[in-house]
Amino acid sequence: QVQLVESGGDLVQPGGSLRLSCSASGIITDIKYMAWHRQAPGQERELVASITSGGSAAYADSVKGRFTISGDSVKNIVYLQMNSLKPEDTAVYFCRLRTDWPRPRTDYWGQGTQVTVSS
Repeated sequence: QVQLVESGGDLVQPGGSLRLSCSASGIITDIKYMAWHRQAPGQERELVASITSGGSAAYADSVKGRFTISGDSVKNIVYLQMNSLKPEDTAVYFCRLRTDWPRPRTDYWGQGTQVTVSS
């Protein structure tokens, strides 16, 4: 089993920055990629950014140029650097890990961290 713990969520003013962290522990093997999702009140959860085990990153159009995903494979931590934050970025941010162990396409999720962008 894998446990994911997110941290770094906070209240920030528009234009500000935050860095979210997702720490993975447990039996970590055969990781395909890690990703950040977010869910605003009354809306569906959406994919924000992902990074493969080889370091390739992808972003939702809404955050391109503002958010950066990165990972530390030694510490098993993935980060989401968020700059130029907007009120529409307000959401609970979740971390997801995709692995092929113990079964193909197995997903683990964290509990989420709240990001609020408001003046």
